[in-house]
Amino acid sequence: MPNTRSAKRALRKSDARRLRNRSTRSELRNTIKIARTAIAGDDSQTAVTALQKASKKIDQAAAKGIIHKNAAARTKSRLAKIANKKPAAE
Repeated sequence: MPNTRSAKRALRKSDARRLRNRSTRSELRNTIKIARTAIAGDDSQTAVTALQKASKKIDQAAAKGIIHKNAAARTKSRLAKIANKKPAAE
């Protein structure tokens, strides 16, 4: 437990940040999962929409510092790679 007033305040702030980051990270994972499912499906219009939504969420998480910018770029690249591979197989 913190002893000083400033340490107590810092603890409250870090707890609030942790909860906010946790929910944002969970939302991000769900969006990526939805995009992967849509890309694997048959409807290409849904896949494009899901990919755009996932890209936006990834960029927002990187801007807020929830994930690293290189991790964001890597994730977007991998999603785009599977999305671009899909029409060639059909």
